[in-house]
Amino acid sequence: MSMIDAMGTVTALEGQYALVRMAETGCGRCHEDGGCGGHNLGKMLCSSPQIFRVLNSGDSSVGDHVIISIAEGAVRRSAILAYGWPLLSLFAGAFSGLIVADEAGAMAGSMIGLLGSWVALRYFQRRNSSDLRFEPYIKH
Repeated sequence: MSMIDAMGTVTALEGQYALVRMAETGCGRCHEDGGCGGHNLGKMLCSSPQIFRVLNSGDSSVGDHVIISIAEGAVRRSAILAYGWPLLSLFAGAFSGLIVADEAGAMAGSMIGLLGSWVALRYFQRRNSSDLRFEPYIKH
């Protein structure tokens, strides 16, 4: 399985998790073939260092420079669920409502579609919260 790696520094420990300040945004593959340019976008939108809570799979201590890793498909899957599913639900609800009750139905249908997507996303998030394949961790 292909992984995405990024560098960071441990700033604090919380049980089996570590708070890690990331040196850069994105995976650092911007200049490689197939790179998404997320680093460039991250620099533009987030000027301050970002701190993330990640699984401390080893014995990392505060101040250690570490490599954070996550499965490559996990990022894509999360983005599709977080952005694509609500958009699809909005349009499906609006179209269904338009057929049933014209403009007022389209507005109500779009709201129902968004609410339904929120409920579905909460379900998927709770169902997969214990799946370590989709959780970033400190690589050793």
